[in-house]
Amino acid sequence: MSRVSVVMITYNRRDEALRTLDAMTSLPDAAPIVVADNASTDGTAEAVAALFPHVSLLRCDRNLGALARNLAVRQIRTPYVAFCDDDTRWQPGALTRAVDVLDVHPGLASVTGRCLVEPDLVEDPITPELRDSPVRGPDWLPGPALLGVLAGLTTFRLDAFRQVGGFSSRLWLGGEEELLALDLAAHGWWMCWDPDIVIHHAPSPLREPTRRRQLGIRNTLWTLWLRRPVSSAARRTRDVLRSAPRDTATVRAVAEAVRGLPWVLAERRVVPADVEEGLRALEHSQRHSTARRYVG
Repeated sequence: MSRVSVVMITYNRRDEALRTLDAMTSLPDAAPIVVADNASTDGTAEAVAALFPHVSLLRCDRNLGALARNLAVRQIRTPYVAFCDDDTRWQPGALTRAVDVLDVHPGLASVTGRCLVEPDLVEDPITPELRDSPVRGPDWLPGPALLGVLAGLTTFRLDAFRQVGGFSSRLWLGGEEELLALDLAAHGWWMCWDPDIVIHHAPSPLREPTRRRQLGIRNTLWTLWLRRPVSSAARRTRDVLRSAPRDTATVRAVAEAVRGLPWVLAERRVVPADVEEGLRALEHSQRHSTARRYVG
């Protein structure tokens, strides 16, 4: 029986979703797949049902963003779940490698793989930050310790994922993984990177870059205000706003974030001191990152 299931979310990317499913269902790892369709209007769900009848299909009644992953996870019966976007494809053996690592290390909540960007298969710009992570972890960790993950490149221990409630319904989509990772760390779980787990990414042209940028800024600010001490939250808020373009999209993102302050303050839980120490160690690389620019 498979030890890992794959959850893929999609929205109005019929052709890309079908190409990804064609690749994922052909893997020798033979993992069961759940597709959560976020109420696509382009026939995505109908095409998946017709062409991949052995794939479990969850039809959401509206676009739930990352929350659709939580609903799909409810159908999972394996101890691990790997997330897959409709434009990311796990390579042969990658899922098996991920569950082998998680099997051996029971204190590990997740393992994130190495992303190669098509068509030239160059490493994603975020890779150096993962490979050279300054976060201090225990000696038993099989790779660099992380305090953030990329959902489409990550396999999670299902018990850990469920313990922290999965992805936040507040954040919807766009940097939603950061809050999940901080909550895992606050509960004593570890996360790491493994270069031998390889995923290909064919960035979709069907995206709304300006709205995604707004959501990224808003969600980053909310995560800072929800989990960091006041001084760190203020310092990082300043860094984020300095790195963002001075335009209408940024203004709207900040306005959305400020409107959420009542619930943010009500749900605020500062991370433990050891997690905050790791977050402070990351600030230099975040401040100078070429992969974290708010563009579009």
